Amino acid sequence: MLRRWDNTMRRLKCCTRQVALALLAIALPLVARAETGEVRLMKQAGLASLTLVVMEHEKLFEKHLAAAGLPATKVSWTRLVGGATVNDAILAGNLDYAAAGIVPLAVIWSKTRGTPSEVKAVCGLNSIPIFFNTRNPDIKTIRDLTDKDRIAVPAVKVSIQAIILQMAAAKEWGDGQSGRLDMNTVAMAGNDAYVALTSGKSEITSAMATSPFADMQLAKPGIRTLFTSYDVLGGPHNLNLIYTTAKFREANPRTHAAFLAAFREATDLVNKDKRRAAEMYLKISPEPVSVDVLTKIIEDPRVQSSLTPQAVAKVTEFIHKTGLIKVKPASWKELFFPEVHDLPGS
Repeated sequence: MLRRWDNTMRRLKCCTRQVALALLAIALPLVARAETGEVRLMKQAGLASLTLVVMEHEKLFEKHLAAAGLPATKVSWTRLVGGATVNDAILAGNLDYAAAGIVPLAVIWSKTRGTPSEVKAVCGLNSIPIFFNTRNPDIKTIRDLTDKDRIAVPAVKVSIQAIILQMAAAKEWGDGQSGRLDMNTVAMAGNDAYVALTSGKSEITSAMATSPFADMQLAKPGIRTLFTSYDVLGGPHNLNLIYTTAKFREANPRTHAAFLAAFREATDLVNKDKRRAAEMYLKISPEPVSVDVLTKIIEDPRVQSSLTPQAVAKVTEFIHKTGLIKVKPASWKELFFPEVHDLPGS
């Protein structure tokens, strides 16, 4: 009987070990699939962040995270200004999803290409024209700008506004003269540029501005538009894009899918009800503009909320030619993760 008892105990121990190993085999993949507990996102100033503001206001990311089985994931928002600042934050690991222009994206992609920290675009955010607005009555074309005229741009030489100005200069004076107006530019946030241009007390006589600041400028007497970025590029272009690191995307597949689903829903909401989108924007990002005026701006067919990449190839070709990036993308798709490769991008 004692021998039988010993055999029974051995079998039980063996079974216990087998069960433990089986549970461990199940648990290890679950641990490996654990995703981030917090997602850090950002917005920039102005209407360029409209879709992100709607996503924040309606808590759409939280909704899709919960649907993906990640209800405890914290969603944190911050506000950053300037592509260089945005790129520094994402490379330092302080930001998971960035919102900035084609130029900062191309610069960071060129620097990180082929590394574990490679950065690519998730999707387009919007296409919005940039206005060259001026209060100097003597300026009829950019040839009339003098050394005394200062042009406000978000960042000198590297912002999409500064690059559009370079492209305009190249059209006017030739490729070798693309940087001719760089010395006229001054780095200034959109709201500060509005005050500087409209006060008449600043050296700022012109600004490369986007909505709503461009529209607010034009509402003041004596402010007029010389040209837009759509004139320079021959059509719409992305003002901002969304991008992240390959490392974050691969480590957090459910989180990334939830982000894309939330962003698509926010984009659909903006396009379906533009007045409601304007109301949400002003609640989160108060500007000295009425809901009626902002709705009218959003209803302008030139202002497009879309995931589709637009004019990415044209801009990257230009900044490769001027030496801002050392590697030229083979096509716009090389700058984007495959989730949007089926869109009619350019």
